[in-house]
Amino acid sequence: MDPLLEAALSAREHAHAPFSHFKVGAALQDDAGRVYTGCNVENATYGLTVCAERVAVFKAISEGARKFTRVAVAADTGTLTPPCGACRQILWEFCGDIEVLLVNLEGRTESFRMKDLFPRPFDATFLD
Repeated sequence: MDPLLEAALSAREHAHAPFSHFKVGAALQDDAGRVYTGCNVENATYGLTVCAERVAVFKAISEGARKFTRVAVAADTGTLTPPCGACRQILWEFCGDIEVLLVNLEGRTESFRMKDLFPRPFDATFLD
């Protein structure tokens, strides 16, 4: 199995999901091959919950990474789980048209490009 998928599956085990019990892991690879992982962290208000993908992006940015090649997202679902809308926005702004790999606990995978998951994104080009 692809090491990035394995990293996302491993990160999923650290999820804090006492309310939804929906654990998600993410692994983001930069252009130097380094991997930054994240898991979802829930809060009782739900609105303050942070998704695995955003945790991985923010961790990478906080550690100085700026260019990314792909992200993997792992969840325990039969139908593979893509990033939510908020995560798609963050992934687009910080990572651009990277490859998005989805995996479940049975090892089923799918691959997409961000442009296919988020075809008409809002980004900084609209602010000029």
